[in-house]
Amino acid sequence: MTEYFFDQHYNRIHYGLETLNLKEFESCTFTNCNFSECNLIGVTFIDCQFNHCIFDNAKINHTAFRTVFFNNCQIKEVNFAMSDKLIFEIHFNNCTLDFSKFYALKLKGISFNNSSLIAVDFMATDLTGAQFYNCDLYRSEFEKAIANKVDFRSSYNYTIDPSKTKLKKAQFALEGLKGLLCKHGIIVE
Repeated sequence: MTEYFFDQHYNRIHYGLETLNLKEFESCTFTNCNFSECNLIGVTFIDCQFNHCIFDNAKINHTAFRTVFFNNCQIKEVNFAMSDKLIFEIHFNNCTLDFSKFYALKLKGISFNNSSLIAVDFMATDLTGAQFYNCDLYRSEFEKAIANKVDFRSSYNYTIDPSKTKLKKAQFALEGLKGLLCKHGIIVE
């Protein structure tokens, strides 16, 4: 049976492997918590905030993220593709998401602000209307992604092949053009 927690505040907790399994958290705030050893199975987060938390290598299996905000979190090598896809809505502000995976998820309207997204897998992801504000996208992969109406204007270090990614009405800064022309061997200075 699922345990339910509402409007709780958790501070400086180091969660173990199975501590959170089959629990539901609504309108809860987690601050300075460590989830890096967690194997989250059947956990639901609704309208929750994570502040200064660590999720490095956390396993997310059938975990639901419904309007969840991550602020100043370290979330390296996390596979979000295994999340519950029903009403999946997350936002990241000042986070490190290096080597994480969002493969084939619907992330319409997601926001990444001032975040490091080095070598992140966005393959086959629907990013329609997403915002990448001041993000490092070095070696992130967008092949077969839908990036229509995405705002990349303030982000940098991306390499996106327009022949393999849908980019209708996506926005780019002039400085970012070399990331779109890279495969053609064109030098932009």
